[in-house]
Amino acid sequence: LLIVLVSSGMISSCKSSRDKKQKIKTEKSLHGSWELNYITAEEDLFSFEELYPGQKPTIVFNVQENQFSGNTSCNNFNGELKLNGNKIDFTDPFGMTRMLCDGQGEAKFLEVLKKVNGYSVSEGNTLALLSGDIAIMRFKRKVKED
Repeated sequence: LLIVLVSSGMISSCKSSRDKKQKIKTEKSLHGSWELNYITAEEDLFSFEELYPGQKPTIVFNVQENQFSGNTSCNNFNGELKLNGNKIDFTDPFGMTRMLCDGQGEAKFLEVLKKVNGYSVSEGNTLALLSGDIAIMRFKRKVKED
């Protein structure tokens, strides 16, 4: 009985350590700058290129500081990063500049961002922001320019 108890305790300890390492690895893969290249188009009358003819929206994740920031293609925003594994939450109000923006791009970006509740990073350079298990936004990792 003692051997069974000690063995199960060791297995449980190893599992929680492995889960913690996986969580850290997942969160680190999110860290950095990302540029939008897809947004869901449920009943939109505008193509992606029409929504963002000039600057595309960006988002920057600072995992160590639990912060995110970015640009909607017009205004800058920032807030507290809330992660739990591959779950992410943008529903709390976050700070944003208030410049007048042309077109529907910013409104669409903010509307869809508030529906996001998860994320996945594939091949280290594609970020999918999810609603349930459906990708509603996709970003490409931005490489820092020197």
